[in-house]
Formats: sequence, C-alpha cells, structure tokens
Amino acid sequence: MQPFVISLKGLKSGRTQFDWHADGEFFARFENTEILAADLQIGVCVDYEEGEVQTECRIDGTVVVICDRCLEELTLPVHTSFESEELDLSQDIYDYVCISLPMMRVHPEGECNQETVKYLSK
Repeated sequence: MQPFVISLKGLKSGRTQFDWHADGEFFARFENTEILAADLQIGVCVDYEEGEVQTECRIDGTVVVICDRCLEELTLPVHTSFESEELDLSQDIYDYVCISLPMMRVHPEGECNQETVKYLSK
C-alpha cells in the first residue's frame, strides 16, 4: 500500500491506526520549492463503521525552509491536526503542513547569519 492512501477494501470495522513518516521527497512530489527538508511523523486514526469513514490526522515534526531575513536554512516545528472524510490524505497532509508555517520565517533574534544581517541594516 502507498503511504498516505487508505484502502477501504479489507479495512476492519472499528478504529485502525496508521503511522507514517514524511520527508523532503514528499514535498518535492508537490513541486514545493519552499520546504527544503522535512522530518514529520503522521498518525492517522480511521473509524470505519457500517460504510461510514472518519479520519483524524496528527502531524508532528520539523520542516526546513529559508529564513526570510538572512536567507539561511531555518528549521521550523510543525504541530497540526485535522479531520477528514477523504481516504487519500496526501493532499491534506501537504496543505496542512504548508498552512501551519508562519508568514514570516525568521531565525530567533541573534541567530541569523550576521554577515547578511549587517547588509540589511544599511
């Protein structure tokens, strides 16, 4: 079975847990150039009863982006969750990670590349 795709065929009634890992390759498949690397743990709980499907997804880990201030690599935490009635969660996982990132991506004060910051101060 492909990661992030849950097949209803053979899925037992009740609650089933799926655990996956997503890295930079996952985002490259979406042609995302902003996320350089990723180390994400994805947990999906599927409740399947009498043809009804409900999924709960939790994503925790980190992604690497470019700092908007100094243009150096910046590791950002990702902690998000969502519920879905879709069974192919690839697009959902991609979307929720991207929207969980802050608008301004900068290192904490004093951690940016000082050579670059020096030029921005002029």
